[in-house]
Order: sequence, then structure tokens, then C-alpha cells
Amino acid sequence: MLIGIPREQQTLVAATPDTVGKLRKLGYDVAVQSGAGGRANYPDSQYETAGAQIVGDDVWSTADILITVDTPSADQLESMKPQSTLISRLAPGRHSELVDKLASLNITAMAMDTVPRISRAQAMDVLSSQANVGGYRAVIEAANAFGRLFTGQVTAAGKVPPATVYVIGTGVAGLAAIGTANSLGAVVKATDLRPETAEQVESMGAEFVAIPTAAEKSDDGYAREMTQDQAAAAAKLYAEQAALADIVITTANIPGRKSPVLLTAADVAAMKPGSVIVDMAAANGGNCELTVPGEVTTTDNGVTVIGYTDLAGRLPAQSSQLYGQNIVNLFKLITPDKDGTPVLDFDDEIIRGITVTHATASGTDILWPPPPVKVSAAPATPAPPAQDATASSPGEEKSGSGLWWKAAAAVLGVALVLVSPLSVTTNYMILMLAVVVGFYVITAVTHSLHTPLMSETNAISGIILVGAVLQVGSSNIAIAVLAFVAIVVASVNIFGGFAVTRRMLAMFQGGN
Repeated sequence: MLIGIPREQQTLVAATPDTVGKLRKLGYDVAVQSGAGGRANYPDSQYETAGAQIVGDDVWSTADILITVDTPSADQLESMKPQSTLISRLAPGRHSELVDKLASLNITAMAMDTVPRISRAQAMDVLSSQANVGGYRAVIEAANAFGRLFTGQVTAAGKVPPATVYVIGTGVAGLAAIGTANSLGAVVKATDLRPETAEQVESMGAEFVAIPTAAEKSDDGYAREMTQDQAAAAAKLYAEQAALADIVITTANIPGRKSPVLLTAADVAAMKPGSVIVDMAAANGGNCELTVPGEVTTTDNGVTVIGYTDLAGRLPAQSSQLYGQNIVNLFKLITPDKDGTPVLDFDDEIIRGITVTHATASGTDILWPPPPVKVSAAPATPAPPAQDATASSPGEEKSGSGLWWKAAAAVLGVALVLVSPLSVTTNYMILMLAVVVGFYVITAVTHSLHTPLMSETNAISGIILVGAVLQVGSSNIAIAVLAFVAIVVASVNIFGGFAVTRRMLAMFQGGN
């Protein structure tokens, strides 16, 4: 089948030369409209090298499968072949008229922005891939508008405090913004309705500011709608933290619905002059009452409100590559035989979840909305194991055969002490105390420090090695054998320890 990649009225393109090559490996022919990747710095020559055909406007009428970034215009849809397939970001939940239009044109439509939030579908989730880029770009736009340093400095001319960044919503976009702001040296705080995200926030170096009465996570991967009391508590917290912050980044989006207003005009009026708000939900109404979608505005008290709706599009090469890879991952799912023929298995929850309409020779079936997919249910508490009536109690197990080897070791230890010369008894006491102390010292060290701990054990092994070398020539055959074994074991520990430590240190060296 022929896949068509048209030129769109934006910076992104639905396939890059890299992803075109991957689609061809799945058995598809690919036609790219001339200039489709120009604004993302992918010239036609690169597509030709990847094996694509460069065509004109007829890409719409000749392709069996059309892949776009956003919904095509009505004229473009009408130029598509009947029973052809459209893969794009369609937002069918907000555009019921589009669903009817697609059905009337006998087109199979798959909405990439409705991929269910399940682990198996993460590689196809265009919302996440684009939100990741958008979160990064939001911080860059904020830094440009802020006009001051993010990181704190102490200079001869005086001390410069770090910028304070407050992120509302810690999904993919929020976490990307947190990571970027933290890497620039800012003091970062974040809030989310889902308290379970606190660990993710803190792991990225930010402070999690919890809502006193946070909403619970729902089965679709998003926070449930708040009660009136929860909304009031959240609004109060947002206003307090925004007044303290230099930069506020809002990311709250609800699929299929208008974005909630998190910052009112009064909240913005209480912010410091020179503060910046980046509203990442501007395309869907905005989280700030004063946001103007697509524009940058400045309030009377000097607060800059950035309402760009194309944050990911401001990094077109990277965003196009991620989007194109999402598409490739979808085609890997629907082309199991790699023969260039898509197979739509509606028993697969991913395929069923993104298919809006399905065109056949006898007509078009409207499959939107799909059945709900439970994607984030809390794990059920495992039931305690059934108690076997014949099983022994904990006390009985300790006194049973499970400890026979300990008793045997104790007997052997006592026998060894009894047959040894009296002058050696003191050494046995020192050995036992060393074993006990070593056990508690090592077990008290956190697992993350076990590799650095090898440096100390290497030193101990070195002492053992020196002692064993001195004893290996003993006339007593037993002592000579034990010394040789000690040399071998200590050498393995030393060389192995240094090898592992070297690998660990290489992880922190740039360019490796």
C-alpha cells in the first residue's frame, strides 16, 4: 500500500527521512509531498535517499493511507479516495461533526490523540511525546521572557538569587518542565491533584506542594473532577504559590473538555512584577483567565502571560521525529507480517481505542466513542496466603530442620577451637568479633553505595593478599594450601572490584 505524507500549514511533518525508511521496511511505499519537511529542516533530497517518492498535490487522491499531524481541511478530506485511511490527531471528542464527515466520505480514520493510557501503548502516545517537548520549550520561553538568571550566583558584584519556578500539573509536560528548570538552576516547586506523583517530582529535584484535599486518580489515567471543597483548597494553594514564584507553568488538560481555570485575574494581579506565566493549555481554553491563545500579553502589574499553542512546533525537527516514530510503532502493531498490508484487529484495545470510523465496501461504521479502557486502577491488595493446616508455626520452623546447618557450623567451630593450641584461641575470638562487626557495618550501608564500598573491600583484600603471600611458602602443607586459596580469592576480589568501580565512574564522565 502507498502511504502519503502531505505538506501541512505548520512546522511539523508527519514523517521524517528516518521514519520513512522504517515504514518501507514494513513493506509500504511512501510518497512525500514536495516541501513537506522543509520547515522542520528535512529537505526533499533526504526523503528521496530514504526511498520515498516526491510528489505534488495529488498525494491526497493517490495514497491509500494519509498520515498528517493535524486534521486536514474539508477540501483535503473530500479529495481522498473512498475506503482510504486517515491517521492524524483528530480530537474526535470535541468535533462530532468531523466524525460524521469522515463517515459520509467512507474513510477509515484513526485518531493518534486517543491512544489509551496503558503500558503497551506508550510507544504510540503522541500526546506524551509532544508534551515532553512542549514542557521543555515552555521553560525556554519563560527564561526568554523572564530576563534574569535562573541559577543563583555569588559574584564580586553581589549575590544573585535563583529563580523560583512553580509547575501546576505533573504529567509528562509538567515533569519535562521540572527537569528543564532544575537543570537551569532554578528552585522548583510543583503541585498535582494526584498525591502519588510526589515521588516523581522529588526524584527530579523539585519540592512537591500537596493540596490539602487532593483528588484521587481515576481509571482513565487522569485526576477525577474535584469536589467543591477540593477545588477551593486547590485554588487557594495555586494563588499562594503563584504569588511567591517568578515563573508559573500550568499544564492541566482534560481530554475532550475545556481546560480548567487555575489562575484567576485576581491571582495574576497578586504576582510580582516581571513574573511569567506559561499556559501550556492555551490551545484548549487555557488554565489562566488572562491567557490569549497564540499570543504573549503583559498585565497592568507587569506579569507576562505566554499563551503559545505550538510549543512543540517551536522545536519542529525533534517533534516531527518523535511523532513519526509514534506512527512507526503503530504500523508495527497493525502490520504483523511486515508485508505492507495493515490489519485492524478490533479485539486489540489500542486499535479499537483509536479507530473513529471504519470504511468498508458496504459502508462506514462509526466506532466513536470506544468502550472504556481501565488503565490505572490501583493494584488490588493481595490476599494473604492460605494457612496450611499441616504447616508448622514460626516457632516450630525455627526449631526444625531449617536450622540444622547452623547447628552443624556451631559444632564444627567449637571442635576447631578445642583442637587448636591455646595460643590461637584469642585469634578465634578476634575473628568472630570481626565477622559480627563486618556484618552489621556492611548491611547498614544502603544498596546505592555498595559499589563505592568496593574501594574499601579492595584495601582489605590487599591486606589479606600480603598476608597470604608471606605464608604461601610455609612448610606446613595445610597452611600453604590455605594461603594459596586466599591469594586467589583476594586477587579476584581486587581486580573484579576495580573493574566494576571503573565502569561506575565511566558513567559519570562526559562523552562515554
